[in-house]
Amino acid sequence: MNRFLSGSLLAAALLTTQPALSAELAGTHIDDRASVAGNELVLNGAGLRTRFMLKVYTIGLYLPKRSESPVSAITGAGAKRIQIITLRDLSAEDFANALIDGVRKNHGDADLANLQGRLDEFRTTLLAIRAAPNGTQVRIDWLPASGTRLSIGNETRGKDIPGEDFFRALLRIWIGDKPVDEDLKNALLGKR
Repeated sequence: MNRFLSGSLLAAALLTTQPALSAELAGTHIDDRASVAGNELVLNGAGLRTRFMLKVYTIGLYLPKRSESPVSAITGAGAKRIQIITLRDLSAEDFANALIDGVRKNHGDADLANLQGRLDEFRTTLLAIRAAPNGTQVRIDWLPASGTRLSIGNETRGKDIPGEDFFRALLRIWIGDKPVDEDLKNALLGKR
């Protein structure tokens, strides 16, 4: 009996010390790691975006190293990824407008003026997809050598958008001073 109990306790200890390889959130699979431009990133946090009690999408934030600080997560060096998986059918227009609105809420007029041309380009690229049906994977990657890259599924859409300030503006939608959802911000920063 003691041998059985000791073996069971050892097995339980080994299982609890192994890092999780992935997570499940609202029925979606979220990997603990991602590779962006040859850089290994870790899942900083993941959460569920709801609106009017409806599940809209899951989102994961990948960084070179974990950070609970929104400033460090936004301004830290290296490749980064925002991964979204839709949980309902979304029109490209609604999706694009929500993202642009999130950027506007977190920036003053001067910053918006500087970002406007790139926001228009990003919006046009999103509108070209027409719809994001339930289960669509949207990846927004920061590639230090070329800019912000949008991928739908495994297909790159549009051109890379230059300027780290643009990617940082997108991050502020979720982890800025006026995030779309405070609980989601905390989840992406690994605080819950």
